[in-house]
Amino acid sequence: MIIGYTAGVFDLFHIGHLNLLKNAKGMCDKLIVGVTVDELVEYKGKHSMIPFEDRIEIVRSCKYVNAAVPQYDMDKLNACKRLHAQFLFVGDDWYGTNKWKEYEREFNKNDIKIIYFPYTQGISSTKINEALNYIRKEDLSDVK
Repeated sequence: MIIGYTAGVFDLFHIGHLNLLKNAKGMCDKLIVGVTVDELVEYKGKHSMIPFEDRIEIVRSCKYVNAAVPQYDMDKLNACKRLHAQFLFVGDDWYGTNKWKEYEREFNKNDIKIIYFPYTQGISSTKINEALNYIRKEDLSDVK
């Protein structure tokens, strides 16, 4: 059985998230998804709009996901080893960076392959948040 792993915040679940999960599931028998806990999101200097319990339930409910687990730290290699994953799936926005070149070396030593999927252009939770904030400001200006 081929086990794949991916992880993310999955805040404001959108088509980019769905594309990642769908593509990942197409390459493995079992897809396990790590969902970042709120404390780790805040540690990274961000804030999720949707609470962890809701985000993990949304991910868990996706038909491409076999299991969703909390992600308490950024150590994806340890997560893959613990879950017996042969593949780590990530967006290609990380491809070729020095950090991910080093990750590739470490993952290869452990017989785990990193698969990069095309980043869905024009969509991100950050952009959705910015659009919502803009709309909210416009709505507030109408009240005056």
